[in-house]
This record gives sequence, C-alpha cells and structure tokens, in this order.
Amino acid sequence: MVKPTLSRFKNFDAYAKTLDDFRVKTSTGAAVTLVSAVIICILLLGEFWDYRSIHLESSLIVDSGRKEKMVIDFDITFPKIPCYILTLDVMDVAGEHQSHVTHSIYKVQLAPDGTEIKREKTANLGNTGPDPKVVGDDYCGECGGALKPESGCCNTCEDVRQAYVRSGWSFNNPDGIEQCVREGYSEKMKEQANQGCRMHGQLTVNKVAGNFHIAPGRSFQRGNMHVHDIQQYLEHGLDFSHHIKHLSFGEKVPNVHNPLDDQVVNGAEGLYMFQYYVKVVGTKYQYLNKYPVNTNQYSVTQFNRNLHSKDAMGQVLQPNGLPGVFFNFDISPMLVIQKEERKSFTSFLTGVCAIVGGIFTVASIIDGAIWRAERTLKRKMELGKAL
Repeated sequence: MVKPTLSRFKNFDAYAKTLDDFRVKTSTGAAVTLVSAVIICILLLGEFWDYRSIHLESSLIVDSGRKEKMVIDFDITFPKIPCYILTLDVMDVAGEHQSHVTHSIYKVQLAPDGTEIKREKTANLGNTGPDPKVVGDDYCGECGGALKPESGCCNTCEDVRQAYVRSGWSFNNPDGIEQCVREGYSEKMKEQANQGCRMHGQLTVNKVAGNFHIAPGRSFQRGNMHVHDIQQYLEHGLDFSHHIKHLSFGEKVPNVHNPLDDQVVNGAEGLYMFQYYVKVVGTKYQYLNKYPVNTNQYSVTQFNRNLHSKDAMGQVLQPNGLPGVFFNFDISPMLVIQKEERKSFTSFLTGVCAIVGGIFTVASIIDGAIWRAERTLKRKMELGKAL
C-alpha cells in the first residue's frame, strides 16, 4: 500500500532526473556555462548594489499648511553700488510691509577689486549719536521741519533722514543739515562712491504671494504707494550689476541646487529694473535615518527693463518705475514629498532567483541549439564521406 502511494507521489516531481549514462559533456557546453556564470555574477552584484542603494521617490499632495512662516536665505553682491544707497523692503498680498529691513541682515563694504572692507549689521549703522563734549549734555537737534520722533530730537544725521522719510520728503541736501555736516556725511559718501556691497542674511515672511526687493534710497509710504527717495542718486548714475551667490526659500538641503544660485548679471549701467518671478513649491524630505525636513523648491523666470528714457528733445525723463532687483514670489498649493526608500529583502531574493533561473534557462536553450546544430552537421559530414 505504501509503495503505490509513493509511486503516485513521485509523479509530482517537476525535475525528472536523467540517467548518468545519457549525459554528454562538450567543450561548447563548458564555454556556455562559464559565460553564463560570469553574467550571473555581474547581474547579482548589480542587484545587490540596487538592494543596498537608497532611492528617492516623489509624490504630490495638496499642501494643508496654514498660517505658516517662510524663511528666505540670500547672499547677493552688487560690485558697483555702495552699501549706503541700498535698501531692502518686503511686502506681500496680505498687506504686511517691512520697510528698510535690518533684522538679521548684514552689509559688507567691498573695495573695487571685490575684497571686503567692513562688515556691519545694518541695524547698527549710523546710530552712535553725537559726542556730548561737542554738542553739550542737553543737546536736542532739530529735524529740519520734518516729523519728529517720539523723543522730539534728531541728534544724528540718520535721525534727520528718518524724519524726512516719515514726512515723505526727499533727502537730497545733507550739506544743509547740521547733524550731517558735523558727522561728515558727504565726505563718507564720497569715500564709498567707488565701493561695492554684499548683502546677506535671512528674511522671515508670511507664506503668501509677495516680493522683496533691493533698491536705492530709503522707502516710505505715500498714500497706498510704496515710494523710494532716489532723486539724489539719479545724477551720479547707478549700475545694478549683481551676483546672486545663493537664494533659497526654507531650510537648506544638501546636494540640492537652487536655480538662482551663482546667477551673474553684468553690464547693467543705468536705470535697470531686474525682476525675478519665483514659483515656490513646498517640499518635504523624508529620510530613512534622519528627521524629516520641511523646505521649498522653486522655479524662476526673469524679466529686465531699462527705465532710462528721453523725450523728443533728447532730455532725460524721470524713470517710470523703480530701479533695483526684485524677487516676486508666488506660493504653489501643492506639496512635493521626497521619500527615501530601499528595496526589501524579499524583492532582492526575487531578483536573485529571476537572474539565476533566467540565465540558466537561456543558457540551456543556447547550449541545446548548439548541440543539435553540431550533431546535424556531423551527420551530414558522415553522409558525405559515405558517398
């Protein structure tokens, strides 16, 4: 009873064994075996490398974040404009305006050859105050008829300048202001006339559409308009050639290159407006062995405009716009998720089995074809000899 059952069970054997007496070994079969073994080893190494490698898989979902802030990190050099001319302003569609931003912003004075002269935080520029030995302990400077600060005194040239900004006046005659003459304002400006400026730092803005720009002169609000006092700089001319060393929105991610990094613009002498239209897309990087990082990627298009124009008589007209470098950013409603993934061990085993089985199957077909061709040729040769 046991033997018939075992005999029927043997019928399920899918790997029927041939008798040793019917096995024939050939040199072509050995060559095919060696070649297939080399191919198997190469493919197995590739499969193992793929198994150990980390792949970045992308997916796209709707960004559900609300009331978030966004950090803008920038480093821009203006080789032909001194630092005292440049002002950084931020505004957005939510109505928030940040004029003459100084927090976390640094200005570096550059010599004509590009070497650094002086590095200062913009919040500390021009606020030292007069020497009491010169003006007395009870000194209270006039503001030139402009709106006075809360203290009621304009003791420095910068205080007078701020008073002019609050009044919406043009600050174009520092030589007629006592504080500026005492501080040597005009002399300092002449010393810096041929210098350049590097501005770098971070801005914290609402995550809504808006812009930040670097333009000449102090800014102020006149009604609903954002205005810069540039009259005093038009006579001397401006050159907004610039080098954007770095610009990113959000946390920096290693090995990610931003489109505007190392952007260089030369030959911008005159009243040029450079506008960069940036589309910001929220991005989340999920790592296997690190905490996730929330940042942003962006794409950019550029538009330049020369504001210098003349009338029919050849006389220079007032610029129809504000010269400077503008970054207009818009926020995408989508969120890109970049997730690190590694192939599972079961997938690795499946790939190994597929490689070994597939190569052996193909090799056996090739070896069989060669063997049959050799036998057929041998028979024909034997028949030819018989004839």
